[in-house]
Amino acid sequence: MTKDQKVVAIQEIKDLLQDAKVVYVADLEGLNAAKSSDFRRQAFKQNIKVKVVKNTLLQKAMEQIDGVDYSEMFPTFKGNSAIMIAETANAPAKLIQGFRKKEEKPALKSAYLQETFYVGDENLGALANIKSREEMIGEIIGLLQSPIQRVVSALQNKPETVEAKAEEAAAPAVEETPAEAAPEAPAAESTEETPSAE
Repeated sequence: MTKDQKVVAIQEIKDLLQDAKVVYVADLEGLNAAKSSDFRRQAFKQNIKVKVVKNTLLQKAMEQIDGVDYSEMFPTFKGNSAIMIAETANAPAKLIQGFRKKEEKPALKSAYLQETFYVGDENLGALANIKSREEMIGEIIGLLQSPIQRVVSALQNKPETVEAKAEEAAAPAVEETPAEAAPEAPAAESTEETPSAE
C-alpha cells in the first residue's frame, strides 16, 4: 500500500467515525467469503456499516478524531479487524450474537458507545442488553401514558358513577319511607292502647 493509498484509507475511516456515536471493532477472522458476505448483508439490513480495516490505519484515523480519545481500544487492534458503525447502540452486539449461534466468529474486540468503552468479548451480552434510544423512549412514553390513561378512564367513568350513586341514593329513600311509615302506625296504636288501659 502506497503512502497516498494509506492517506486515502485513513480519511475513509475518519469519515466513518467522524460523527459516530456507536463504534464496535470486531474480529471476523475465520469467516469464509460466503459467511462474511452473509454477515455484511445482515448488517446492511440493520443499517450497520461494516468495514474491514488495517489496525495501524484504524488507530491513526482514531487518533485524528476530535472530541473522543479512543486510546482505550487500541490494545485490542490485533489480527483481523472490522469496524461496525451504527445508530442503535445494541444493534451490532445483537447482530454478532445472532451470527454466533452458528459460528464461532465474529468476536467483539472493543466498543465505544454512550461515551463509554467496552473492551473484550465478555462484554457482548451486556452490550446486546443495552436498550436502544427508541426502546427507552417507547418505555418512557408507555410509563407516562399509563397514569394519563387511568385518569382519562376514571374521568370517563365518573359521570356514570355519580349518576348511579344518585339513583341508588334516591331509590332506597323512596322504598324506606313507606317502610318507616308502617312501623310508626303500630307505634301510634300502642300509645292509644296504653291510655285506654288506664
